[in-house]
Amino acid sequence: MKGSLKLFPLVAALVIAGCNAGGSSSTPTAGGPSQNGHSGVSHFVPEWQAKHEARRGCKPLAGGAECHVLIVTKGVKPNCSPSGGSCGWRPVDLQTRYNLTKSLGKGSGTVVALIELGDLSSAESDLSTYRTTFGLGTATFKKFNQYGEQSSYPESCEDFGWCVETDLDIQMVSSSCPKCTIYLIEGGNCGGVVCGLEGAESEAVTLGAKILSNSWGCSSFNYGENCGDSNFPNYFNTPGVAYLASSGDSGYPEIEWPAALANVLAVGGTQLAESGSTFSETVWDGAGAGCATTTTKPSWQHDPDCAGRTISDISAEAGCSPGVAEYISSYGGWTTVCGTSVASPLTAGIVGLVNNPGSLTGGKTFWKLNAKKRKKDLHVVTSGSDGSCGDYLCEAGLSKSDGGYKKYSGPAGWGTPNGIGAY
Repeated sequence: MKGSLKLFPLVAALVIAGCNAGGSSSTPTAGGPSQNGHSGVSHFVPEWQAKHEARRGCKPLAGGAECHVLIVTKGVKPNCSPSGGSCGWRPVDLQTRYNLTKSLGKGSGTVVALIELGDLSSAESDLSTYRTTFGLGTATFKKFNQYGEQSSYPESCEDFGWCVETDLDIQMVSSSCPKCTIYLIEGGNCGGVVCGLEGAESEAVTLGAKILSNSWGCSSFNYGENCGDSNFPNYFNTPGVAYLASSGDSGYPEIEWPAALANVLAVGGTQLAESGSTFSETVWDGAGAGCATTTTKPSWQHDPDCAGRTISDISAEAGCSPGVAEYISSYGGWTTVCGTSVASPLTAGIVGLVNNPGSLTGGKTFWKLNAKKRKKDLHVVTSGSDGSCGDYLCEAGLSKSDGGYKKYSGPAGWGTPNGIGAY
């Protein structure tokens, strides 16, 4: 990582319930019921914080919104080689693991919109460098402000600490759907940060986008549900539109909006690994997961230990050891990033390959898959946890007698892509 990389100070670690099986720091707390009714919950810091593997890419903003990109600070060397893999996972790695190679010719004409804050003036040129480096071809790319104009862009993404997030999102969609049309919708400060994001969300739909990815959220630990706006859910309920959102980077039982909304596909995270030519995945301990008790349980969820909305639905690579390669010229060039901000746009690109957004109502598609289809079209994640809750809401691979629920786990959802058949 370049020594000149501009990073925002790491905010005070959120104190959240759970403990991490992968070496997170933890301190006991008094016994009592957790969100899912279990007692004996501990507070912890995810491993990326405890071991100083990464730091948050965004500063916390007024109104509660914060993006979910993390910048890897451990084990990344200056002048890393993106094509050689020393900057993190490349498109070819992600395409291979998720069995996308045969489908990469799909997606032409399909619009995937990314909802961001502030203007990244170098977005198009950065995207061109990324795609040229990895042989992804020329992008079909358009940038709009929150009013649908291709001019009069908002204040700089630097004002919101959002620049790394923006480049990551457009590059991850390119990795999974090179032929998709990418709309970058840049919200500004229209009286409140959430207002800018809501405006961008609405305008993306007005512009005709049917797949919208949100790599940000407002945490229940800091600001409560719906980012403090009672009208917030109304921006995520247009019929025929697939809304996606990352689940957050602070582990169980972090609940983030908009991921907690029933109409939004909540995308959790895994840690991808490779041994020889074989890939594997475990739960990423930072992935937000749990039970959104204030959200009415969707009719398509029937798990036993959450009376509200269970999170997440599905997942993809989000871990920091390693993360993924990103190019951002204003921050010195190539670097390595991680977080569920990787997983949401990557998944949005896969939805773009299928181009049937009307079939996705939140996570309904994945919760209703039969066991045979799930086994064929998803990589089921069977190990790891993002907390200590005693059941499937934070831990993968449990038997029914130990608190497991079928093959589901909160941080990894029903699994990661194995082709496009499940989407």
